[in-house]
Amino acid sequence: MFTRRHFVSVGAATAAASSLAPLHAWAQKLRSTKIIVGFAPGGTTDMVARRVAEKFSGNFAENAIVDNRSGAGGQIACAAVKGAPPDGQTLLCTPYSCMVIFPYVYKKLPYDPVADFAPVGIAATTTQAMAVGPMVPASVKSLPDYVAWVKANPQHTGYGSPAAGSTSHFLGALLGLETQLPLVQVPYRGAVPGIADVVAGQIPVMFTTTGDLLPHYKAGKLRLLGTSGAQRTVFTPEVPTFGEQGFPMLTSEEWFGFYAPARTPPQVVDAANQALRTALQDKSVIDSLAMLGLVATPSSPQEMAESQRAQSKRWGPLVKRIGFTAES
Repeated sequence: MFTRRHFVSVGAATAAASSLAPLHAWAQKLRSTKIIVGFAPGGTTDMVARRVAEKFSGNFAENAIVDNRSGAGGQIACAAVKGAPPDGQTLLCTPYSCMVIFPYVYKKLPYDPVADFAPVGIAATTTQAMAVGPMVPASVKSLPDYVAWVKANPQHTGYGSPAAGSTSHFLGALLGLETQLPLVQVPYRGAVPGIADVVAGQIPVMFTTTGDLLPHYKAGKLRLLGTSGAQRTVFTPEVPTFGEQGFPMLTSEEWFGFYAPARTPPQVVDAANQALRTALQDKSVIDSLAMLGLVATPSSPQEMAESQRAQSKRWGPLVKRIGFTAES
């Protein structure tokens, strides 16, 4: 005879078994995981994904591969993962700009950064840096020096960025707004051609990720006037931050993170997060990321979601102040 107490007990046991069923089924089916990247092979996002994929194999999945679907600044990859089955077999690796900046740049995106994805975890963080080349006199050694130089030489108001609508673009625009300088962005298709023009003396300055600039900086081909982190980077401890030089509004640390499609079972997300954390604790991964100017930065899904909310809240008003849209 079933009593109410027995009924509740059986119901609880059944619910517990049901909650474990998706994990069991997922574990049986997950022979491979595809990590989709919205940028070309060899780029920073691609390299982050590949370093993690190497450690995912045999851990989260029997095999993990990277699938590059470049185009529209990463939007194509985001849309692809949005529509993928929520079973752990498809993940997204992306810079945070696709999730926290693009909603304010594009009137319509093919995905919702919050509703369409389940955060898995942050993988790595990077800072931006400001580099000058031979066009800028050697006497310009700091950000205030640069501001004074541009005011005295208004024909040199151009600055390079790896893409319109990028964090690099917006840092240069914010510097112009704060100093009342009419700085003009020169957008490139990636950092490489812009850096080449700075080194060749074709443009005076370039904003891009610190890692992009490290080889040329170490070789003495360009100078770094500042970095965007809250603290100095471990890669260039001799270079002061923008905040140290009186420009705290330029403080910015961008991360690269992993997402699963929305409605992916929590236990699958947790398993992916644990595999990601394990990968980011591997010395070979840490060292290979450092070569790109990246710091391995493991997080929980909840910490990643909170960072996404905070960064979105910060960048919304800034993009509006700058006045840039994809149509402008």
